Amino acid sequence: MEKDLSKKSIIESDFSEEGMLTIDVYQTPKEIVIESAVGGVNPENIKISVNDDEITISGERKRENNISEKDFFYQECYYGKFSRSVVLPVKIKPEEATSGIKNGILTVRLPKAK
Repeated sequence: MEKDLSKKSIIESDFSEEGMLTIDVYQTPKEIVIESAVGGVNPENIKISVNDDEITISGERKRENNISEKDFFYQECYYGKFSRSVVLPVKIKPEEATSGIKNGILTVRLPKAK
């Protein structure tokens, strides 16, 4: 059975109600670091929830221009709500977590618990 690969079917099949944020997670001797490309997302639209063994990053990327679907040749960038939850590989100190955005990359630093 062939799948209809029209633009509309690709958009509907590839994206659910909420997109999944792509992330890199790595460790240093003292912390867990999470990085994610969040270009085009207003920092005020990002929420980070952390406890001692899990983190959830959620937000929304909003399109600034109202463009009709019929005017797109390609539509690959995701706009809308997104989130990502990760169970951390080690316990961390959530009260000491820090985050920042530089050059469109969100970096969250989670100090490891002893």
